[in-house]
Amino acid sequence: MQKILTGCGICFLLMLFLALSACEKSPEAEASGRPEPAAVEVGAVRVKASRVSLATELPGRTAAFKVAEIRPQVTGIIKKRLFTEGVDVKAGQVLYLIDPAIYQAAYSRAKAELARAEADLSTLRLREERYRGLVDINAVSKQEYDDTRAALEQAEAQVAAARAALDSARINLDYTEVKAPISGHIGRSAVTVGALVTANQPAALAVIHQLDPVYVDVTRSTSQLLSLKRKLAGGRLINGGPESAEVSLLLETGETYPAMGRLQFSDVSVDPSTGSVILRSLFPNPDRILLPGMFVRALVKEGDMDNAILVPQQGVARNPKGEAVALVVNGDDRVEQRRLEVDRAIGDQWLVTSGLAVGDRLVVEGLQKVRDGDPVKVYIIQEQGESAAKTPDQASEASSEGEV
Repeated sequence: MQKILTGCGICFLLMLFLALSACEKSPEAEASGRPEPAAVEVGAVRVKASRVSLATELPGRTAAFKVAEIRPQVTGIIKKRLFTEGVDVKAGQVLYLIDPAIYQAAYSRAKAELARAEADLSTLRLREERYRGLVDINAVSKQEYDDTRAALEQAEAQVAAARAALDSARINLDYTEVKAPISGHIGRSAVTVGALVTANQPAALAVIHQLDPVYVDVTRSTSQLLSLKRKLAGGRLINGGPESAEVSLLLETGETYPAMGRLQFSDVSVDPSTGSVILRSLFPNPDRILLPGMFVRALVKEGDMDNAILVPQQGVARNPKGEAVALVVNGDDRVEQRRLEVDRAIGDQWLVTSGLAVGDRLVVEGLQKVRDGDPVKVYIIQEQGESAAKTPDQASEASSEGEV
């Protein structure tokens, strides 16, 4: 009988212990139906605000500052080519000589026609002067004077027409020397000596490119432009205007172009096939590193953002919906999951626009050991440039001392 009573007492004590253990479970443990886990040590960074300069990397291609396609303005046979292919030429330099024989003859004929018209005009002018005095004394009839006056005016018109014809003949003669309209680098010649060329033909004889400075045209989506305008309107982004719109270049080799450029303008029309607009910037190119048609990547400075929140990328993950999420330690030293909105990656950090506040403790180490609602012991990871040692969080220390 005594053994039975002893066994009952042991069972009673065991049931009392289990009941007390159940009472000590946290509300989170009761809700989840799992036992309260032990506090796990995790590393966290304290969220801070800083000022950052934002830039967007955009693909683009280079274009010559000026392009001149050399075409003949008169018809004839090429007698000489007066330049070397692939060299720099000056504005006004003669590039080709077209056979001037027929144009020289036309100029001489026009010059003779002008001389004859001027001689006729001189005769009629003297006759008009004589008749003017004689008509007053009725030595000549009024009708005869009027006819002479009309002939004089007609001769003056003929002189003007002959002078215009002479100017036209001289211009055509000058056009037999095909000159460079701009200074720049000339490419290969499309014709040789002896080729027949025609006035205003569609095929260019050669092409001149002015390569210093040089344009860089990049494409930007309309959604990015709208986002930038919203940031500027909301005061989240500070832009100093066109004079501060600096652009840097990354070449196809991955190298950074040594000179900085300036944003010139943004196109006002949207390409319906791509939904993008063109941004044009201007770069100095004294060493001819940039050639027309090269593929480059441009870093276009958008502006500066005050109170920007940058967090390490290892502290941000994606849920099954593709949303950015992070684990944050709350005031009770428990983990809670936050949904974030991130703008872009800057180096090894994410720029967070919502979901985090200054002072939050973002878990970056031990993420695999905890989940939403778990208790944790936090140590703060020092930022770059500070001591690399792990610093225990003061709030966690205080709670531990209280438990003791």
